[in-house]
Amino acid sequence: MAENVPSILDQGLNLDALVDQRGLFWDRLVRVFVYAAAGVVAFVFLAMVWQLVRLGAGQLSWSFLTELPQNAGREGGIFSILISTLMILGVCLAASVPLGLASAVLLAQTQRQTLFAILVRRSLDVLAGVPSIVFGLFGNAFFCVYLKMGFSILSGGLTLACMALPILIRTMEMAIRSVPQEVHHASAALGMGPIRTWVTLILPAASGGLAAGLVLGIGRALAETAALIFTSGYVDRMPESVHDSGRALSVHIYDLAMNVPGGEANACATALVLLIILWLLNSLTHRLIGRWLGRRLIYT
Repeated sequence: MAENVPSILDQGLNLDALVDQRGLFWDRLVRVFVYAAAGVVAFVFLAMVWQLVRLGAGQLSWSFLTELPQNAGREGGIFSILISTLMILGVCLAASVPLGLASAVLLAQTQRQTLFAILVRRSLDVLAGVPSIVFGLFGNAFFCVYLKMGFSILSGGLTLACMALPILIRTMEMAIRSVPQEVHHASAALGMGPIRTWVTLILPAASGGLAAGLVLGIGRALAETAALIFTSGYVDRMPESVHDSGRALSVHIYDLAMNVPGGEANACATALVLLIILWLLNSLTHRLIGRWLGRRLIYT
């Protein structure tokens, strides 16, 4: 029996070494897969940007940003398109952010799986997967026809708000739920009221997730085409108010690429402008959230 002890120990050591080798192999395999997936995503994005730069960079200039479209968009600039897009985005955010944040707070506070909470969450999950053209038909029937808003920036912005709400609410709810419950208990023990607790502790702690939800909502609003065709319209003139019709950047890109012969260069240039706006809005949102979080932590 004593002679077999070393062999048993050697077998155990060999088994441990084999397990370590297999674990190291799978670790390296997963790492290679992750890096490859990230590389594919980066390659696709860079290839898309390079294609847009190659075809549309020559059209970019200050006059392209400050002049009105001419000759169905083949000539001139996109100034009225930019103004219409920003107005549509402003209406969308003004309607969706307060409602989305309030709904997220309500759902995050609902700890028990009540019938109301289950119904709301299931409805949001279904709405998040509804195609944009369905939202466009809904917006046309409800906002344009039933509420008699017509083809207008207001109709387009409210339709985009309906599209962005599911993403905003679910993302913001998850961000708020990620804040530990000990924060609520500590604030209650210190005698802080609910409103002060949310404003000074919970929302600043969840600001990263709230910013992510806001960025996703902005991206969804700026990238939509089908919903805006049925609500805000095709008109490329300068809008005077939210009750006027206006053409968004995504609709302008679609029209130049599909319906206007010889408009491919301006379509690519407009797409580059849209990418730059998305990048600037994302950066600005993260910067503002970071500053707001820093000030809240200093004051509290």
